[in-house]
Amino acid sequence: MKKSLIFLMLLCAILMVSGCETWRGVKQDTSDGAQWSKEKVNDGAKYIEKKTE
Repeated sequence: MKKSLIFLMLLCAILMVSGCETWRGVKQDTSDGAQWSKEKVNDGAKYIEKKTE
């Protein structure tokens, strides 16, 4: 009984730590993706502007 309780507590601690790291990575990737998208949209707009002049 005591071993299973320790195992569950350890498992929960590992999940919390890895979950926090994963969430931080997701937030970073999302913000990088938004910046990348803005750059691509601006590049496309400049290309169309050149072609329509």
